[in-house]
Amino acid sequence: MRFFNYFPYSREPVDERMEKKIFRYSLIIPSFFVAVFWLVRIIESVFDLDFTTCGIFPLHWKGLPGILLAPFIHGDFKHLGANTVPFFILSSALFYFYRKLAYRIFILLFLLSGTCVWLGGREAWHIGSSGLVYGMASFLFFSGIFRSDARLLTIGLIVAFLYGSMFWGIFPVLPEISWESHFWGAVSGLVLSYFYRKQGPQRQKQEWEDEPDEDENPGTDAECEENAMDELQKENIMNDLNLNK
Repeated sequence: MRFFNYFPYSREPVDERMEKKIFRYSLIIPSFFVAVFWLVRIIESVFDLDFTTCGIFPLHWKGLPGILLAPFIHGDFKHLGANTVPFFILSSALFYFYRKLAYRIFILLFLLSGTCVWLGGREAWHIGSSGLVYGMASFLFFSGIFRSDARLLTIGLIVAFLYGSMFWGIFPVLPEISWESHFWGAVSGLVLSYFYRKQGPQRQKQEWEDEPDEDENPGTDAECEENAMDELQKENIMNDLNLNK
């Protein structure tokens, strides 16, 4: 029985060894990016450098390289620490559950969120990986809804439960926070989750879905009774004719 258009995921046995290998593999890229984030911040701290001007500055050519560089730059260790855990968890979930599609989604989120900030952000330096964090959270949440798969929906609900407070980050509450990165990251994730809803992991069709519903042909019982009555009347008429003979 369907429940809000969602179906239970397949109970078919899985190759546990392969799943463990895929899980370990899904940690490689997130670990690499997190390591680079921290390396950049440590270099800034040790050599007393400031890479803020390598971030995004909207509608200025000097801020265009920031589309690629801004996610690697953070204002301080507190800023970096706040982004590290959600980035690692969300990107690991993305690469584990969406596998080959995850590479395309990750790159597009990286480029789309940064480009939109460059086109529509306020005149200030925008740095940090929070745009990617919001993009991945949005993609995982809405993708679970659009795909009508209970397992993927569960992942989306877990994301909403753990990072639901992030929702307020898309509004201009604090001037020192790049809410534009949050907003455009979330919008990019929503758009990509809908655009790629037919690609990547899909819900497996269950055998019982091909079985017709009991109410699929209403009135069938009544028609059967009516046909039976017609046959009975015909039989009675034939019996009367035989008696008259």
